Amino acid sequence: MLARIRKSKENCEGGFTLIELLVVMIIIGILAAIAIPAFLSQRAKAQDSAAKADVSTLGKEIATYFVDGVVVPAGTAASGLSVASGRYVLTVPVSTTPAQAAISQDLGKVSANVELINQFYASSTSWCVTVQNPNGDKAKDPGGFKYSAAGGLAPGVCAAATG
Repeated sequence: MLARIRKSKENCEGGFTLIELLVVMIIIGILAAIAIPAFLSQRAKAQDSAAKADVSTLGKEIATYFVDGVVVPAGTAASGLSVASGRYVLTVPVSTTPAQAAISQDLGKVSANVELINQFYASSTSWCVTVQNPNGDKAKDPGGFKYSAAGGLAPGVCAAATG
């Protein structure tokens, strides 16, 4: 009996059967169905990370101005963030006289798709900046990420004068 099986094995050409190939293809298909959605969500998470990095940088720079003791005249906005030529610019008024109007500081490049949404500056303990990224998961409209004097980095949008 074993001799007959050995002889038939020697006569047959080696290879895979159609069933074996189909089983392998089905296993690969199942693995791809599991992996593709996981990879797609990574792109949205990367967009959220860009928004978090931008708002964190902006918040820390604003806090630095207040910690460094920049004197802001009463009744004026403490500072203002703007976007010029794809870069964040922080403008801090230092005097009410025209001779010393403001200090402008380049804070760095704006990340792709990140938008400056909301900001307010009431005092060194009451200020907030919000950004959003429409391509993100948590950073898209109407959400975003805020950085405030009261709470630091957090998801959400700044409410006027509350942080």
